[in-house]
Parts: sequence; C-alpha cells; structure tokens
Amino acid sequence: MLITFTTMHPPLLQPTSAPASALPDAIANALVASAVSLRSASPLTTLAILRGKRLALLCETEPDMAADLFCRAAWALGAEVSHVRPGLDEPAHPAVLRETARTLGRLYDGIECRGLAAAAVDGVRRDAGVPVWDGLSGEHHATALLDAALGGVESLDVRRQLIVEAVLVDALR
Repeated sequence: MLITFTTMHPPLLQPTSAPASALPDAIANALVASAVSLRSASPLTTLAILRGKRLALLCETEPDMAADLFCRAAWALGAEVSHVRPGLDEPAHPAVLRETARTLGRLYDGIECRGLAAAAVDGVRRDAGVPVWDGLSGEHHATALLDAALGGVESLDVRRQLIVEAVLVDALR
C-alpha cells in the first residue's frame, strides 16, 4: 500500500452519510444556528477557530468541486488540509486498513473521505480515533439540505460552505 500526501494551501486572503431527513431536528437546528453565527462573524475571528488543526482529505482521485468546498470551509476556519491518497481503492486486508486508519488518526484531527468504499470508510471511522466524514461537502450528505434552512442571499455554494464549517466546528472545537 502506498500513501501519497499533498499539502493543500488556502488562497491568500459527525458524521453520517444518511439522508438529510434522517438528521434529528435538534442537531439540524444547532448546525443551522452555528452556520448563522459563522456567517456574521469577522473573517479574522473565524480564521482562529480551528487554527492548528490538521485535516485529511482521503481521496484516490484529484479533488472535485465538493472536495474543494470542504477545503475552503476548513481554510476559512484556519485549519490545514492535506490530500491523502491512501491506496484503499481496492479491498484492503483488515490489518492494513486498521493500521492505515490508526496512522491517519495520529497525524490528523479529522478525516474527510471522498469516493471510498463504504467498508473502507467504516474501517477508518472505527480505528482512526478522530472524526471521520463520508462526503461531508457532497450533495448527498445528510447535511446537504440544511443550506436551504440557512436562507440568505449568498449562493448555494456559500451557504453549503457555512454548513460544512458548522459541522467542522462542532466536531473539532
């Protein structure tokens, strides 16, 4: 197994994969309230929220638009993001998956999985010891419909980023 790391840099300036309707109202309302607070906060304030946190974007391919949205949300909060190609696109021996997850958990404060098999994501979630998301910034994640509840005049992309930021703050602060 080959693990490739690429540190991603920002521009200069818990986790579930269930349908959005499966989110309990209390959690959905708390995330929307957090996103509203983030929207009104100063960028200098938000940049300090996750300063020093390191996140992994676990993805075998080049980042897509949803992965870019995850990175922008993390950077807006002051976190660093590394693109990690774990070599888990083929079924891995359980011991290899377990050791990979444990290693990633020691290196990172949170892990976003993009395009990995459900069994691989479950293994990482079980053994990493840090928050692990499966497609958090994707349109099929449980939080995807919360951007509509957020309202506002911003674009859908900006509202979606605020929701992802709220999830990251909730899990990592």
